[in-house]
Amino acid sequence: MQKMLERIPDILSLRGAELANAYKEVYPELAPLVKQCFLNTIDTTVKRLEDDSFFVITGDIPAMWLRDSAAQVKPYIKYAGRDQELHKIIKGIIQKQAELVCIDPYANAFNESANGAGHKDNTKLNDSVWERKYEVDSLCAPIYLSWQFWKETREKDIFEEKYLEMLRNILKVFTAEQHHETSDYFFQRTDCVETDTLPVEGKGNPVAYTGMTWSGFRPSDDRCVYGYLIPANMMAATALSYAEEICRTIYKDEELAGRCQKLSDEIREGIEKYGVVHHEKYGDIYAYETDGMGHYILMDDANSPSLLSIPYLGYKDASDELYRNTRRFILSEDNPYFYSGRYAKGVGSPHTPKGFIWHIGLTMQALTSTDRDEILECLKMIADTHAGRNYMHESFDPENPENFTRDWFAWANSIFAELLDQLLIRGFWH
Repeated sequence: MQKMLERIPDILSLRGAELANAYKEVYPELAPLVKQCFLNTIDTTVKRLEDDSFFVITGDIPAMWLRDSAAQVKPYIKYAGRDQELHKIIKGIIQKQAELVCIDPYANAFNESANGAGHKDNTKLNDSVWERKYEVDSLCAPIYLSWQFWKETREKDIFEEKYLEMLRNILKVFTAEQHHETSDYFFQRTDCVETDTLPVEGKGNPVAYTGMTWSGFRPSDDRCVYGYLIPANMMAATALSYAEEICRTIYKDEELAGRCQKLSDEIREGIEKYGVVHHEKYGDIYAYETDGMGHYILMDDANSPSLLSIPYLGYKDASDELYRNTRRFILSEDNPYFYSGRYAKGVGSPHTPKGFIWHIGLTMQALTSTDRDEILECLKMIADTHAGRNYMHESFDPENPENFTRDWFAWANSIFAELLDQLLIRGFWH
């Protein structure tokens, strides 16, 4: 890791120190982690470019993922209204995301410049694109970040012409992918694992119309088996409701606002009609994927958006019965990617070694829990599995946490710090 900015905004340095001091009192085992996890994104992944814009790498990969970059800076939003430099940085990241979406709304990760770095796949290539795996959540993330920033700071200057162009691009792609059979998107990668490429000449397995929007890949960057990825569609329905408010309130564009709301409603109706399956043990639960033709995958993946993250996404409340049923399934061995070991039990991913648990999964479990004991259990598992590095990892072996993937994964650090910050703010420790 190396420092990217000349200096960390004062308010974040101050809050990092406050968190470290507070956790020395309430949870000493986590005190060495909280400050450096909280500051990891701003300290090592945010770069000011020559044109005074900002670029955010994921950590050990020198590219900017739309999803990851939004998630990495999300914990800082609540402090942006009190620090001009931080305000400028997040505003610049939002503007950069809008610029990148307009370059290619089907891409998930971008280069710092049009330098031709990244994957050379069989798809429509662009020198600015690191990877062109189409993921619905990639287009949702900039809307979430900007809407949350607007609500926190009341800053309207982010809503420029380029941002409006981004919204129009997103609406166009989401609408087109309701009928994927007529889409011109394709993606093929050679000499790779099966999950890194789409079948059927790069078009993916067939789907029927449901009202939902098709996704080529999951937030893990693994391909979808069935193209309607339910948690990503939940994020899309919510993001489009945010976009509707922005179009109506900021741009005074009733026509575009109406189109956003109509699409949001269609996706939501599709989720509730085609994305719910009756499970003999758990009752009605959400599937992870479906094709609209009667095929389903019952599972969850630690990457967010996930089914576990439904309340975090703002799609439904944690008390919702369908979510509660789904959650019980996810956190059981009936979920094929729920693993247990000596040091932890939690959700993993087909993207990483079998049996490995994700720190993001444990953190999301705590963020969406209404049970104090469950939250404390998640915190203990995290405290026991960072392998003495005082940072989060992508995944780890619950029998031997020294065996892990990705030593530098800023999203995992950010969301963990968000949890500890949130617990402190809401008085969890009193």
